[in-house]
Amino acid sequence: MTSRVLVTGGTGTLGRQVVPRLREAGCDVRVLSRRAREAADGIEYMTGDLATGEGIQAAVDGAETIVHCAGSAKGDEDKARNLTRAASRSGTRHLVNISVVGADRIPVASALDRAMFGYFASKLAAERVVAGSGLPWTTLRATQFYDLLMLLARQMARLPVMPVAAGFRFQPVDTGEVAARLVELALAAPAGLAPDMAGPRVYEMADLLRDYLRARGLRRPLVPVRIPGKAARAVRAGANLAPGPALGHRTWEDFLAERVGQPA
Repeated sequence: MTSRVLVTGGTGTLGRQVVPRLREAGCDVRVLSRRAREAADGIEYMTGDLATGEGIQAAVDGAETIVHCAGSAKGDEDKARNLTRAASRSGTRHLVNISVVGADRIPVASALDRAMFGYFASKLAAERVVAGSGLPWTTLRATQFYDLLMLLARQMARLPVMPVAAGFRFQPVDTGEVAARLVELALAAPAGLAPDMAGPRVYEMADLLRDYLRARGLRRPLVPVRIPGKAARAVRAGANLAPGPALGHRTWEDFLAERVGQPA
């Protein structure tokens, strides 16, 4: 019997790579969107808002599995709560949730921490809602996507001088590889907290920016800036890096070679 899967955030950076992979796996796919869309390519679109809960029950009803890709720097806890409540009423068999590596290791306490690292706290709060919902669940923590880092580099390259967070390292990962892993987890039995997913290499932030500038044929001076606070201290200590083996294979260099030069 064909499985029906609901994807939240299905039109976002990650979700739009998850959806076609689910279709290729033979699933009936439903996408939750805040804007009305016509069905296309065998994909059903449902209108709803996770933040308010409006339209969520109708979107969840009939979905055996939910892949929760929607997320932001704040409000994830409430969105997860609205989703899990609706899923519990519908008898959803498996909720697959995406989170971020380091969510449980980067302390976010001060106003500065929240301003710069609020995403980690938001994801941890959502994780706890999912784990405590009573639903069968799987959470995958992934590192930063190459797409996000390229967007950041592109914005910073508009400045005459590029500030670089001193001591920050990243182990970014390809979005497509994370999408493939999420689909694999969605088609399997609930696994709780899955092994972290990260790319194959750890980079200094300055090296990531230099690689981008080189690929674009640009020159900008890089100026190191030391970020204060407990969260920044944790990042400098490597709390945002995967503690176990990397599951991703595509490198930042591979990503840049393919993507730089394409229209923004």
